[in-house]
Amino acid sequence: MADYPYKRVMLKLSGEMLVGDQAMGIQPDVIGRFADEVKDLHSTGVEIALVIGGGNIFRGLAGASRGMDRTHADYMGMLATVINGLALQDALEARGVYTRVMSAISVNEICEPYIRRRAMRHLEKGRVVIFAGGTGNPYFTTDTAAALRAAEIQADVILKATKVDGVYDRDPAIHDDAVRFDSVTYLEVLQRGLKVMDSTAVSLCMDNDIPIVVFNLSHEGNIKRVLQGEEIGTRVYSAAN
Repeated sequence: MADYPYKRVMLKLSGEMLVGDQAMGIQPDVIGRFADEVKDLHSTGVEIALVIGGGNIFRGLAGASRGMDRTHADYMGMLATVINGLALQDALEARGVYTRVMSAISVNEICEPYIRRRAMRHLEKGRVVIFAGGTGNPYFTTDTAAALRAAEIQADVILKATKVDGVYDRDPAIHDDAVRFDSVTYLEVLQRGLKVMDSTAVSLCMDNDIPIVVFNLSHEGNIKRVLQGEEIGTRVYSAAN
C-alpha cells in the first residue's frame, strides 16, 4: 500500500458533475473518467467509499420549490442517487474493480441494504462501496449522508469533489475578488456560512473530527494528489489540528 496519510476515504461526488456538457442525465465519458481515477486510487490499497448526489436526475429541493410535497420529492431524489450509484458500479466493474452498492432505502433486487458491519467488511476485502439512497430519510442532503456514513465506517477523511478548486469567502462565479482558503476550521465554516457542505454535515464532521478536503475533480489525477499531501483545494479541520 502506498504511504498515504489516509487508509479509508469517503469520496463525495455531486450528481451534477456526471452531466458533462448535457442538460441532464449521465455522460458516459465523464463517469468513465471518474471511474478511472477511483481505480487508480484503489490500486494503491486505499479503502474507498463513495456517496453520489442525484442532482443530475432529480433534486428534492428543486421539486419542493415547484410545489411538490417535500417528503415525496426527497424520496424521488433518493432514487436518483441509486441510479447514479448503479451507473458508477457498472463503470468500475467494467474496469475490474469489485464494487458494492448499498442503499438506505429498500431496492433489494438491484443493490444491497445498508448494514454498517457488512459495509466495513466489504471495505476490508478491498471492494469499493457506494452508499446510495441518502440517509433514507427526507430533509437530509447527500452531504449529510456522506458525513454520517464516514463516521459510521470510521473513514479518515471526506474528499468532496466539486467544480471549483476549494472553499471561497464568496461565490467565485459571481465575485472576481473572491478569496480561496487553503484551510479553515469547522466553526469558521458554520459561523461564516461558507459553502462547503450543509450545516448538519459540517457539524457531524466536527463532532467526529473527520477532516474535509474540498477540491476540483475536473483536473485529472487530483484525487491522488490530495491523498499524496499536495496543497490542492481547501482543508476543513478542527482548530486543535
